[in-house]
Amino acid sequence: MATGFLAKAASAVTLPVAPLYGAFLSYMIFHPPRRPHHKTPADLGLTSTDVNVPLNGQQGRGLHVWLIPGDAERVVVLGHGLGLSKSASLAHARLLSEAGYTVAMFDHRNHGKSVADRAGWGMSDRHTDDVVAVVRHMRSMDEYAAARIAIYGFSISTFPSFYMLKREDCPVDAVVFDSGPALELAPLFRNFVAAGGVPIPGPLGAGPSRPVVESVASSAAVAMLRVQWPPPLGGAYERTPMLFLAGERDTMIPASGVRALAERYPLAEVHTLPDTEHLQGIKTQPETYAETVLGFLERTLKD
Repeated sequence: MATGFLAKAASAVTLPVAPLYGAFLSYMIFHPPRRPHHKTPADLGLTSTDVNVPLNGQQGRGLHVWLIPGDAERVVVLGHGLGLSKSASLAHARLLSEAGYTVAMFDHRNHGKSVADRAGWGMSDRHTDDVVAVVRHMRSMDEYAAARIAIYGFSISTFPSFYMLKREDCPVDAVVFDSGPALELAPLFRNFVAAGGVPIPGPLGAGPSRPVVESVASSAAVAMLRVQWPPPLGGAYERTPMLFLAGERDTMIPASGVRALAERYPLAEVHTLPDTEHLQGIKTQPETYAETVLGFLERTLKD
């Protein structure tokens, strides 16, 4: 009991700085400590080439891509979850590669081996620029110039993958989303912080300070996006086939929020995976997951 009292007392003492730390965490959400690639395509028996994709026409370090060749007429651009790297998506890349697709796996800025970007504003456009840059790079290569291209996003990075459909000058043929996006933004950031997606030290992580940290971090992260959400119906949002994969037990981005977003768009399909937590579908339901994804891509990327 004494220990609990001391913890609450310490949290009360730190309460005045909780908003400041929450604001710091909002920046850290988009600029996480880099995780090294824990595996490479070669570890899964895949042949790949390292590619640097420039950003905004600038030379030098841009987005780091693993390009896994396959059918030159069918390409899937594969992202990763926030705070991770493209190596987290290698099982999905193997699934796609074994089905014959060319796969372009990329690290978002501030992740993996891609460029650092210290900006703290307009993060939605910046991460959307990442997806667009890889698609445009693939179309600039002679062998893929006429390819049908799908985007495949994960977790919080599903949001820029979805938002890029606003870029009418960069059309794609289909989109696949694993564990997101959802209709509302603030809850997912609160859930991300609450789940330990960013560190909350000592007294700030308990008592009255904790909810203040989580609330400020989530509201500030939404403000940093500077985004119109959800995107209005029209244009590519009416023309593009979409597949949403939601975990029945996902507490980060619940299936209900995914369905609430998807039902706004006429060509959206939602598949809820039973007994599945955030980003775990390919592990918990491997056969259903593979059949659903490959069936969708076969329908949407065929001639």
